[in-house]
Amino acid sequence: MKKRILNSLGSLFGLLIFGVALWALHHALRHHQYHQVVRQLSAIPIAHILLAFVLTFLDYAVLTGYDTLAFRYIGQPLELGKIRLASFIGYAFSHNLGFSLLSGGSVRYRLYSSWGLSAIQVTKLVAFCGVTFWLGFLALGGGAFLLVPPTIPGGLHLPFDSVRIVGMLFLVLTAIYLGWSVLQKKPLRVFGWEFSLPRPQLALAQIAVAVTDWALAAAVLYVLLPTGSAWSYPKFLGIFLLAQISGMVSQVPGGLGIFETVILLFLSPAIPSASVIGSLLVFRGLYYVLPLVLAASLLGGLELLQRREGIKRVGRLVGQWLPVVTPHVIAFTVFVGGAIMLFSGATPADHWQIEWLRRFEPLPLLEISHFTSSVIGVCLLILARGLQRRLDAAYHLTTVLLGLGIVVSILKGFDYAEAATLAVMFTVLLPTRRHFHRKASLISERFSAGWIAAIILVLAASIWLGMFSYKHVEYQEDLWWRFAFSGNAPRFLRASVGALSVVLIFAIMRLMRSSPAEPELPGPVELGQARDIVHRSRYAAANLALLGDKHLLFSERGNALLMYGVLGRTWVAMGDPVGPHEEWEELVWQFREMVDGHEGWTAFYQVRPDSLPLYLDLGLTLLKLGEEARVQIDRFSLEGGVGKGKRNLVNRLEKEGCEFEVVPVANVPLLLGRFREISDAWLNLKATREKRFSLGFFDDTYLRNFPAAVVRRGGNIVAFANLWLGAEKEEISVDLMRFVQDAPEGVMEYLFIKLMLWAKAEGFGWFNLGMAPLAGLEDHTLAPLWTRLGAMVFRHGEHFYNFQGLRQYKAKFDPVWTPRYLASPGGIALPRMLTGIATLISGGLKGVIVK
Repeated sequence: MKKRILNSLGSLFGLLIFGVALWALHHALRHHQYHQVVRQLSAIPIAHILLAFVLTFLDYAVLTGYDTLAFRYIGQPLELGKIRLASFIGYAFSHNLGFSLLSGGSVRYRLYSSWGLSAIQVTKLVAFCGVTFWLGFLALGGGAFLLVPPTIPGGLHLPFDSVRIVGMLFLVLTAIYLGWSVLQKKPLRVFGWEFSLPRPQLALAQIAVAVTDWALAAAVLYVLLPTGSAWSYPKFLGIFLLAQISGMVSQVPGGLGIFETVILLFLSPAIPSASVIGSLLVFRGLYYVLPLVLAASLLGGLELLQRREGIKRVGRLVGQWLPVVTPHVIAFTVFVGGAIMLFSGATPADHWQIEWLRRFEPLPLLEISHFTSSVIGVCLLILARGLQRRLDAAYHLTTVLLGLGIVVSILKGFDYAEAATLAVMFTVLLPTRRHFHRKASLISERFSAGWIAAIILVLAASIWLGMFSYKHVEYQEDLWWRFAFSGNAPRFLRASVGALSVVLIFAIMRLMRSSPAEPELPGPVELGQARDIVHRSRYAAANLALLGDKHLLFSERGNALLMYGVLGRTWVAMGDPVGPHEEWEELVWQFREMVDGHEGWTAFYQVRPDSLPLYLDLGLTLLKLGEEARVQIDRFSLEGGVGKGKRNLVNRLEKEGCEFEVVPVANVPLLLGRFREISDAWLNLKATREKRFSLGFFDDTYLRNFPAAVVRRGGNIVAFANLWLGAEKEEISVDLMRFVQDAPEGVMEYLFIKLMLWAKAEGFGWFNLGMAPLAGLEDHTLAPLWTRLGAMVFRHGEHFYNFQGLRQYKAKFDPVWTPRYLASPGGIALPRMLTGIATLISGGLKGVIVK
């Protein structure tokens, strides 16, 4: 409960600030009415709007300079076209969602990681862009606050009335950064990260790009203000910077309401509030909404281009990141569409539109259309979450509602602009069907505190907008039941109740849903079903599902499974799903939802490179754990100089009376007694205990599933290993490897060599030597703190389980090395998750600290 409260504080703070902003707007506009704002909005000259459009275009072009300079800083080349695409979509997305996403870089991570950048490189790139952003603010803000300081309105009740001292401080900080870039030769360490400061030329370029960005953004709004105002551009610049930072600090998406309130408080003494609001509305549409719509349209267009044979180059350019980004952009676009419909329902239609409809449309149809429009709007807010989670039902419902929304937009007031906007969204959504394929219920989806706050924010804003629009209408009880073509206020009241009712019903349905069941270990029936799936898998490690120590999650069709362990909040899947690849995506999402329902952390341990896009789609980060060794059997030989050492070992042990044999599954039960003696002796010899989760342990029921490789000397078994066989003879591997104390030296290497020769004769493709569990984390100065902390945990485990030297031993067989990864939320939770994984493997916390 405490964690939930802490996670919700940011969203609650944003809602509180937004509420204060609405109150301030209401106070500032107390002497104005809705039609005055509309009149001032239409009074803005077309030439000024066109100029603002050009400035917006130039600013978004300048924004690509952030990423271009960042790539020069990290020394990683990337095509300029990709940088421009990522920059435009990233900034169009982050400007509307808020500065937290801009600084966190989640959009950039998804795009750039799919183009080959590592997590550390993306982190450095995002940090560089963040520093550039603030450098521009400090440099431009310092000059504006020092030379032309804006007068602080008394209504803000701040302890100071001038920002000159703040301007001086900003300029000093900028000078310190420049001086540091000249004098500091050693890398800068911040919370375990190591950053090399940019060269002075690059630092100056940072300031130039960021200052230009801020200046152009301010110019977009300035040219929209009424001509002849007393505010010069330099003086207005300081106000704009203060308003932007206020919006970012509030954590409200796009600073909506906060930015407008600050601008209004500063300008309203000299410029009528209605005029300022009109200019702000156009600015919001040009600088925020229009780029978002263009980004969404770009995605839809690229979807269509990918389906044409003649556009293969474009398909290759965007094919890697399009599936990752599309659901998020579509979800936000649909959310905006829902907000537009709610805001439209809260404001009166133009008189001429109502009069035109009066000729052709009966009143009941008008009333129903208006009510339906607001209900569709709030449904789109909710469905946007389902689209983000790739639900197919959310896609189909959204398609239907957008189509219906186009119709009711015309019927409720001939709102052709709204209908056109929804039509664009509908057109963009249609070709993206393949990205929404998950068969899950929206009721069961987890709504984060941020999503809940966003829905509440839009509803509150629409209700405030309606109250402002109809504040000249005297409230009476019978107002609810007035039906007339001119009855805009009653329609707003009824539509608001309808929208709130939808949210209330949805919330009640979620509260009444059954709580997620606690996972249970598989019984004989589940293990039997798992055995059938494992026997059809080409990967030998799938046999870990038969241990019975992990929970099993089956796909809807029952043809695939995912094995996982739970320790506290750590839910970790062992490897990739097992079964047909077409069922993997739904299975990993099903696992993610189940973990979210238990407020846990999702992780996938030892996943393969070809499946990484699945986990990036879940919003997880990647960490390289090590490298798996696989020997290509048809190239394995004891002939020639390369095989001389192995050949000598085989000859020596066979002269000592050793014999190799592969025991069929049917005969293994007869040998389990001897296997148990050898296993117990081996554990005592190594002064260790059985491991679990990613490694097998001695269990009679488990070992009955596999053939075994044994080494005999004088007729007695001195060493054994159970065999994992992949389907279609794709690969073979071993699990338990045990031998007696008096076995000849090199007996296990002898077993490996003879087993590889046997596998070659049987026609197997690969021999999988596996990887050392929890090995491979970088203890490098460039690695972040949590990676080095994880490496310390791994070294601790290796000390007691003898992981050291495994790579050198496996290198004797000339294997092909393939990386294996951990997919997890990352961040500060990672050390606890790594400890949890180590505990699962060691069979308990005691196994981590003792053998």
